[in-house]
Amino acid sequence: MKRIYFDHSATTPTAKEVASVMYEYMSEKFGNPSSVHFFGREARKDVTVARETIAKLIGAEPNELFFMGCGTEGDNLALKGIAYANRKKGNHIITSAVEHHAVLHVCEFLEKEGFAVTYLPVDEFGMVNPQDVEKAITDQTILISIMFANNEVGTIQPIKEIGEIAKAKGVYFHTDAVQAVGNYPIDVKDLNVDLLTLSGHKFNGPKGIGALYVRKGVKIAAVQQGGAQERNLRAGTENVPSIIGLAKAAEIAMATMSEKIAHETYLRDKLINGIKEKIGYIKLNGHPTKRMPNNVNFSFRFVEGEALLLSLDLKGIAASSGSACTSGSLDPSHVLLAMGMSHEVAHGSLRISLGHSNTEEEIDYCLVVLPQIIERLRMMSPLSPENMAIEKENCETCSKY
Repeated sequence: MKRIYFDHSATTPTAKEVASVMYEYMSEKFGNPSSVHFFGREARKDVTVARETIAKLIGAEPNELFFMGCGTEGDNLALKGIAYANRKKGNHIITSAVEHHAVLHVCEFLEKEGFAVTYLPVDEFGMVNPQDVEKAITDQTILISIMFANNEVGTIQPIKEIGEIAKAKGVYFHTDAVQAVGNYPIDVKDLNVDLLTLSGHKFNGPKGIGALYVRKGVKIAAVQQGGAQERNLRAGTENVPSIIGLAKAAEIAMATMSEKIAHETYLRDKLINGIKEKIGYIKLNGHPTKRMPNNVNFSFRFVEGEALLLSLDLKGIAASSGSACTSGSLDPSHVLLAMGMSHEVAHGSLRISLGHSNTEEEIDYCLVVLPQIIERLRMMSPLSPENMAIEKENCETCSKY
């Protein structure tokens, strides 16, 4: 059976060029960048070059980029580092109800530390209203954290507008751009963001490596103690092979982004239109146009998401019902609930996230298989319109006797 991977928002395959260059830094150029001998100097020099390449991907200066172990670590440092360093100025943080748990759970932690957090609502498309951000700012506000693009429904937030508001009010602005960097054009200067999180494995780089952009002049504190690496902001020996791999992934992303976006957008729109034509009782989740080029998210009424995923897997299609980080949870998506969806409908959600290697033939196959699976699952659901009608008819028949 041919296997089709439609879960690129969870993770992407490491590009062969990335894996190849990483191996060299595991077996030959293996020095510790903090060492003063040749091997250390060689590693330090190549990490410097890699930092320059990755910074170019987001329009940053190399000395504004700090390597992390993952996107979650970057979010932790951004929120906690700003909170602790600016506590004398204020204790108020603004975020949204649809953030990744790497932000939401940190905010909950900071609330226990005495910080006040405002969780902004979103509209039916998962969009934050910039006016709500402005209204929420007080003289105690020290940080705004709004994600660039939602990992579940793909909605792209009005980051530039929010950045302008934050800049005018003198409030630091962080965006979790893990889903977007390498997959969508980003310029931190144009967006007026002070901090930005990115992760390598979302754009064909290795797992276990990410970065945090911190604009020059931002007051931020380290949240772990140890060595003086990353200019005293992130202690621990640098993961040189992964840093080199991240730079290679960034290089590939810059060279292929326009072509990649056009390809994924075409496949995305074909899949969305096909599902709308072939299947009833559905809802497209996320903004209809302001969404990531590779994201398709639908809710199918009278269908349970777990059964849908297993059925697709049996047909060779790998997809998800939401964030891979919460795949073990039986709770419905907090993102869909925040968008006003009922628990019942939210449980029937499906996220298909495309990559540059996906083909039109794979979309065609999905459009054959998916309607068949939905029909079969609905036949087994007591809540489907057909079964409800049969039940009603049986009840009326029984009431005659």
